[in-house]
Amino acid sequence: MNFPLLNYLTELLFPRLCVVCGDRLIDQEHFICLRCLHHIPRTNFHLEPDNPVARLFYGRVNIQYATAFFYFNKGSKYQTLLHSLKYKGMKELGEEMGKHLGIDLMQSPGFSSVDIICPVPLHPSKEKKRGYNQSWWIASGIAKQMNKELSANNLRRITATESQTRKSRFERFQNVEGIFELTNPTAFNDKHILLVDDVVTTGATIEACAEAILSVSGARVSIVTLATA
Repeated sequence: MNFPLLNYLTELLFPRLCVVCGDRLIDQEHFICLRCLHHIPRTNFHLEPDNPVARLFYGRVNIQYATAFFYFNKGSKYQTLLHSLKYKGMKELGEEMGKHLGIDLMQSPGFSSVDIICPVPLHPSKEKKRGYNQSWWIASGIAKQMNKELSANNLRRITATESQTRKSRFERFQNVEGIFELTNPTAFNDKHILLVDDVVTTGATIEACAEAILSVSGARVSIVTLATA
């Protein structure tokens, strides 16, 4: 079988397109073209400890560092990236973006000192319905890029909750209070844990995760998300 010809026909019939602009991707590009990746509205908060994402958690939960990779606005072309990851089954897109995020995190002494990468978990029923946890794929990309341990099963969501999307800030906190626990708390003893999620808005879900982790002796928590509104 002529594999180059087969690849050519596959690309002709099912072209790989950038999830942001829709242009055809070249061989070295994966999911997002280099032009869109270059113009992605990065926050660079990983270089600024006192930043808006970190301030979300001031006085609420004791974190070390917090950042988000890029900004997005409702209706912007970069919102399609998040929508593709979360709702269109493009889970590998999360890993690809996680790798790019990991490159940025390695520039920061605070983030490069983490021991374990931990995704914010979905409830098993929701993960089964969606087919995957997008935060796990982002965390996987970060862990591979930074050469860190990925902890996928220690932090778990024990209660299925309603979507946070249409809830007020106060309702979001009520919705996630006490819904996370650790299956093996000692695995996080004296470890610096990097919590990973796709988007941060009020920070209610991440705060609930952090509280569960910080119940462990000597544990420290930092936070990273792919995007912030």
